Amino acid sequence: MSTEPAAAEGHPGPADTDAPRAGQGAEATGPEETGPEESGAEEGAATPDPAETDEGADAGAPAAEPAAEGEGESEAAAEIAAQRELQERIAQRKAAKEGPIAAGGKLSGTAADLLAAVRAVESGERPATVFSEPAPAPRKVVAEPVRRAPAAAPAGPAEPAAEAVDAVRALLAEGGAPASLAAPAAATLGEGADSALREDPWQLLRIPGVRPEQADGFARALLGAECGPDDERRGRAVTVWLLEQAAVAGHTALDAPLLAQALGKRAVPDPDEAVQSAIAEGDALVFQDALEEPPGGHARAPESSQETAAQDGSEDDSQDGSQDGDEAERPVRVLVGLERYALAEESLADALARLVNSLSKEDSSQALADWEPAAAAAAGSTAELIRAAAGHGLVLHTGAEAARAEPAALVQAAARLGLRVCSAAHSVDGRRRLAEHFGPGTPEGTAVTVSGLLSGTEGPGRDRDGALAVDLLVVLDAPQLDVETAAMLAESLPDGARLVLSGDPSVLWSAGPGRVFADLLAARVCPQIASRTPDPGPVGELVSGIGVGELNEVAAPGKEVVIVPVRDAAEAIHRAVQLVADSVPRAIGVPSEQTQVITPGHGGAAGTRALNAALKERLNPGPGRFGGFDPGDRIAYVPAPGRTVPGRVVRADAEGLHLDCAGTPVVVPQDAVERTVRHGWALTAHQAVGLRWPAAVVVLPGDATQALSRPWVYTAFGRGERHLSVVHGADAALPRAVAEVPAKPRTTRLQTLLSAQVPPTQ
Repeated sequence: MSTEPAAAEGHPGPADTDAPRAGQGAEATGPEETGPEESGAEEGAATPDPAETDEGADAGAPAAEPAAEGEGESEAAAEIAAQRELQERIAQRKAAKEGPIAAGGKLSGTAADLLAAVRAVESGERPATVFSEPAPAPRKVVAEPVRRAPAAAPAGPAEPAAEAVDAVRALLAEGGAPASLAAPAAATLGEGADSALREDPWQLLRIPGVRPEQADGFARALLGAECGPDDERRGRAVTVWLLEQAAVAGHTALDAPLLAQALGKRAVPDPDEAVQSAIAEGDALVFQDALEEPPGGHARAPESSQETAAQDGSEDDSQDGSQDGDEAERPVRVLVGLERYALAEESLADALARLVNSLSKEDSSQALADWEPAAAAAAGSTAELIRAAAGHGLVLHTGAEAARAEPAALVQAAARLGLRVCSAAHSVDGRRRLAEHFGPGTPEGTAVTVSGLLSGTEGPGRDRDGALAVDLLVVLDAPQLDVETAAMLAESLPDGARLVLSGDPSVLWSAGPGRVFADLLAARVCPQIASRTPDPGPVGELVSGIGVGELNEVAAPGKEVVIVPVRDAAEAIHRAVQLVADSVPRAIGVPSEQTQVITPGHGGAAGTRALNAALKERLNPGPGRFGGFDPGDRIAYVPAPGRTVPGRVVRADAEGLHLDCAGTPVVVPQDAVERTVRHGWALTAHQAVGLRWPAAVVVLPGDATQALSRPWVYTAFGRGERHLSVVHGADAALPRAVAEVPAKPRTTRLQTLLSAQVPPTQ
């Protein structure tokens, strides 16, 4: 790799970092703190970190998608309908479940209190539905879930009535809260929002961007002397708020001791009572998952739980070997989560188990014989993938960009056998890159986007039972699947269908809650095919080394990889603009519109805001006549949480901002522009995951080194197909991140749920 000299003159810049938090929308409006602090817990038990830079960037964009012309409007509306359909299905599943099995007689402390709350609900003493899932015995047959025919796509989310908004606005003024919260509060709390807020002022915490101290001030203004930190309503609302912030950071549940600890930091006098109140009111669910017992030893609780127990002096006596023979009960891990994500995770586990078990041995044997000629014509890991898909209902495939050719070969082989096939990618760009691997004869429309498939705007459509009309579904970019999207996909497949999930396990995880692909790899309940097709060239060699924790120097005779050292943030911006506007087009032959800048966060002295301002001034100067945008501006449009669509501004008029997003015209209403559209010359790595450009310029300012991790560097450096420039101001933090900083763990239950239904393959 080559190194360019630094600019002759440095410009001192502030070292502070205004890094966005996970799940923020188009502009950083979310809470600064996302929940309990990390404690190094095993199995993803760590909780959201307030310093996290951009994980899940833009995941918190409003669920109400702006109206769009053509495909934009139908896809947005249909996607909302699909999400509602999933919620109805999992609600039916929850209602149909049998009562939980009594267990945990030897629990103590918080675990016993939570279990008591569960039993109180079961006995009818407290009015809520609580889910408690003991570890069931493995089962071979999974019942077909209840399916509904797809609902007609609504015109869009219902806007609250003007009278309702006015009533809420008056109440907010009385409590000293901003009037701008009136519309979102009325939409979130529904009919009678003003009455609900007056009865329980802490319901204001349900509005995105509101923090506990702000809700406390609102409550004091309304309740006066009656307001206090020991108010049951406050404890319940803060509990739900912490769980929501944990979901923003990717967790589907939290360890009960960690949640209680976080509540204590938020001045909740009795954290256990607050959690029990949230459970009893149906705002949260509690789970008891049996801990895995390591070979030759006792089951161990996650480190976070052990640390908390040690602090409380309540460590289980069973750990000191004083168990009384057969009377010792298997220890459990107590988790608390929001119903939305907990039930989606359970629904996903059931659907995947159904797919694994619905393919009979006779069908597998016949398919192996039918598919063998295609496998024999292939080679290496491609042949292994074809044989695995022939004989199994669920297959995992891992590999980098070049490995996409292998699932593409599988799709073509299945199509030649007369099967109904479909392949889905995370983005429009991913769909394009997948389709490039298809040869002649592949049915038109075989490659789609995940969102288009679920919304019905792309793909084969659905049968009379509401299932996708496919025999084989191949999903690429699988690490980007959050638990809700994955549940909708798996629930939509008919019995006997095959599902292949393919992706690069080294990239950043999904913007939404869960770590579906990583959990499935860890569960080992199905065949796993690792591609042996490496990415070519110096960029591929560099990124491959990063994936195993090594930052190697690679030979780049054609300046495929260039390192540009800088002293401060101001110089980093100057050199990034110079590279995009001049150096890369002149030396590499890649025009500026095909070069993407990537940086750790939106804020900071060299974040996306500062970089986009400088790049706009150089590449498309203008007054920003419409919300800071001009025709020709590159933008990043967020139509739904976790989805970033690159595009360009076409024009602006009374209808809104007209965009061209990968050939699809989109109109963003004026009141939605600030929330859903950013300038897009510079993106975060979380926005860029699943996308590729001919050239990438990665900016590593010195004030954002805490955001660096191996997955972040791997993802950012891998976005350039032909060229990578690194504007390097991170010094030793870069090699240290690659070698020592793995992905932040997430607390999830999918592995436990699935392992209880499908025995591990090894």
